[in-house]
Amino acid sequence: MCSSSSSNTPDQGVRVDLECVKNNTDHHTHEITQERLIIRRGQAFSLKISAENIQQNHISITAETGPGASEVKHTLFSFSTQSSTNPAQVCSRSESSVSLALVFPSDAPVGRYSVCVKHGSSSCMNTLTLLFNPWCKDDHVYLPSEAERQEYIMSEQGVLYKGVDEYITSMNWDYGQFEEDIVDICLKLLDLNPKCLKDPQEDYSARCNPVYVSRVVSAMINCNDDQGVLAGQWGDSYTGGVPPSRWSSSVEILRRWVKYNCSPVKYGQCWVFAAVMCTVLRCLGIPCRVVTNYQSAHDTDRNLVVDEYFSDYGVRPKNSQDSVWNFHVWVEAWMRRPDLTEDTLYDGWQVLDPTPQEKSSGTYCCGPAPVMAILEGHTEVKYDVPFVFAEVNADRVCWLLMTDGSRKKIMSDSRSVGQNLSTKAVGSSSRLDITDLYKHGEGSAQERAVYTEAVHRLTDLQIPESPPVSVQMRLSLDVPPLNGADVPLKLFLKGSRTQCVCVNISAQVMRYTGAPAAAVWSHSTDVQLQDTEEKALSFTLPYSAYGHRMLENNCIKVSAIAREKNNPKDTYLTEKNIILHTPNLSITVSGSPLLDSEMTATVQFENPLSSTLQNCSISLSGSGLLKSTEKSSTVQLGPGQRIRLQVSFTPYRLGLKKLMATFNSATFKDVQASVDVDVRSA
Repeated sequence: MCSSSSSNTPDQGVRVDLECVKNNTDHHTHEITQERLIIRRGQAFSLKISAENIQQNHISITAETGPGASEVKHTLFSFSTQSSTNPAQVCSRSESSVSLALVFPSDAPVGRYSVCVKHGSSSCMNTLTLLFNPWCKDDHVYLPSEAERQEYIMSEQGVLYKGVDEYITSMNWDYGQFEEDIVDICLKLLDLNPKCLKDPQEDYSARCNPVYVSRVVSAMINCNDDQGVLAGQWGDSYTGGVPPSRWSSSVEILRRWVKYNCSPVKYGQCWVFAAVMCTVLRCLGIPCRVVTNYQSAHDTDRNLVVDEYFSDYGVRPKNSQDSVWNFHVWVEAWMRRPDLTEDTLYDGWQVLDPTPQEKSSGTYCCGPAPVMAILEGHTEVKYDVPFVFAEVNADRVCWLLMTDGSRKKIMSDSRSVGQNLSTKAVGSSSRLDITDLYKHGEGSAQERAVYTEAVHRLTDLQIPESPPVSVQMRLSLDVPPLNGADVPLKLFLKGSRTQCVCVNISAQVMRYTGAPAAAVWSHSTDVQLQDTEEKALSFTLPYSAYGHRMLENNCIKVSAIAREKNNPKDTYLTEKNIILHTPNLSITVSGSPLLDSEMTATVQFENPLSSTLQNCSISLSGSGLLKSTEKSSTVQLGPGQRIRLQVSFTPYRLGLKKLMATFNSATFKDVQASVDVDVRSA
């Protein structure tokens, strides 16, 4: 009989051993399963064929994927012990069996294959799954570094970066690409994409190309055009779903998508979209990493300029289509780009963004955009290079809206967009800054030359110039701002001459996308400036003003606008993003970290405030350690009171794994902690 859980009833004359344990180990898929065959293209795998009279007849094997499989579409492959062009190479023989070695081409379409083994008049049917192969030099996703392969393909846990450029926060994420059911979910995702539904033969054939597959995945992670995985929500209500900040695992999201008949999971924001895409690409065999860009521009009109508007009192109106996000998260995937040029100029990291922002060729997807094209300002290169270039290097122009409806340019800024591009370092949980891969030194002649070139390749518009500045301003924090407490700030002003200025200071609760959610505080004062003398104004943003309006991202933007008393047309602006800090969450483990040996995790949080915390809960997850996310009940916590979650678990996969805990309440949201568990053999 066939050694495959998915085989049909065979002719009893031939039996096939798929040698799943050996093959999956050799092909780096043993973490997924050892019960069914999952291999990578361009690399040999073995089959053991047993039959009567095995020496007397040649053996032929056909493998096909998708409907209407054909050799012309490269969705049908034939192997034979008598073929010189596509051999089933005999490795060993006995009286009753033959061991064969086969190799799928390094450009074969990935996916599930039906395999028919024939010996004389007997045959046997099996199935296997074929993935991209970053270990194979001929595969377009080949990644030379073994350390990077371990990080960008094999690592199931990662670190995502949020916050603001001056206060970068991190959160752990469980990618879980080797959970056994995830590979089937990823293939289902490919099968439900609109291109496959329209023309499945062409779609299955095109799955040979990582550029095509990654673009399909980018579109299918969001549900805007299709039966995609996630529904986005950037408003104030998450009714009927889970707030994006509550997720910490792609596995739970992908399983929920399949469980509910591929209905979109509610809700996602950029880091959730990117993390789920990272899981799918790593599962399919495409090396990838998650990247965060701070001060990320969203340019809606492709002119590489972001226009922002302020009122007389420093409050940011809501009517601008362009915006600058506190941070934005996307995916980089590693692949060659022979579709762009015959040389290797654009090979390597490619930006892919599944967050639905703007359409690309009629679909809500983005990329793959070569990072090298972004660095050099080659904005004519596909896919979506102008959009990504603007995210990291657009100029900002700030306008003051007058009461009569007119507007005045108050600032042109070429430096603030695209800061501290961050990703997890290889082999550690530390942050790696990769800004220099996207842009030359900020403000350097080379960076400005690239920006000019990028603009000229797109438009004949003039690059904006900054108005002259005679008043310099900056906002400062003396101590880290704690959520639940008043926030002390200072505004420093320095003039180039003696003058009196009217200063309007305002604070707004912000969505991380740069859109204001609520104005919570304002203050006005006149300041007399002496020639070149710096003056400091101290003020306090009270918790009573902002506390009841805070969002999950804990972000407040403070803006100060100064106007000269004698010449009100001279207007100056400074801003500061404030991320409120949260208290610590404790996590410990006990027991021996041995495979199939019981351990215990304890998570604890103590309320540091003098007021009661509402809706407090703890969740715990970790691929290879917990089969599903554990959650506590929801409680209230009085001052000094503690919530505790204790979970017994049994590690079920070897290697370094991570337990991730999250505390949430009405005040403190997404407080995270993690602990590594290095699982060894018993």
